[in-house]
Amino acid sequence: MNQDIQPLLNEWPFEPGQLCVRIIKGENGREKIQLRIEMGILQMEVTGRPDGQRPHGSESLLHYYQTRSRKAEERREKFFLDSEMCMDLQLEALQYYHRRISFLEIGDYLRAKQDAERNLMLFDFVKDHAEDEEDRVAFEHYRPFVIGHRVRAEVLMQLEREAYDSALEKIDAGIAELQTLFQIPDRPEFLDENEEIAFLREWAEEIRKDRPRTPTQNLRDKLRDAVAREDFERAAKLRDQLLSIEGETDT
Repeated sequence: MNQDIQPLLNEWPFEPGQLCVRIIKGENGREKIQLRIEMGILQMEVTGRPDGQRPHGSESLLHYYQTRSRKAEERREKFFLDSEMCMDLQLEALQYYHRRISFLEIGDYLRAKQDAERNLMLFDFVKDHAEDEEDRVAFEHYRPFVIGHRVRAEVLMQLEREAYDSALEKIDAGIAELQTLFQIPDRPEFLDENEEIAFLREWAEEIRKDRPRTPTQNLRDKLRDAVAREDFERAAKLRDQLLSIEGETDT
């Protein structure tokens, strides 16, 4: 059997600066997600742990350590993560990162959100159980980035439904969540320097500027114009249409 994967790489060339992702059917008939990287192709399962492994018979290494932690609590013992365990969890989190950005690229926003939430749960677990402060800090460094991805997925899910107000609410909630991470008393300007917060603020402005106008907004503009031109007969008709629409919205 020819083990050279070069023909596969030639068929799907790497494009610098572009995220190249595709869904394929595996030999077992299940969908898999592939991410083209400079030196090859990453292939991931769409559910469970991306590499398809079940560490110690668990869904993931995080699930395995969570089970050990619960059992230790039942025995009234403390459970700690040493640096080697934290490194293994960081490598596992990297798998979910690759799959998360792939889901975002192909528009599977629900799964992207789930993978972001999963890594945030991992960060919480490390924060509670890591022996070494350096390990906790290392994971916390990535929290704003992952929160940003989760908010992106949530907002894009709302924009797909043209639920613009809900999308803006998700952005506002995400900014508030990020702000709580950067409450530095002697550096209030740090909030404005954070890239995730800046991106979300700019995105919110774009949504407000580009969102289509509602029938109600158009009618109000026409009503103001009719009144300004003293076309009171047309203004009365527009007012009745407006009241009719708002009445339907209230019911």
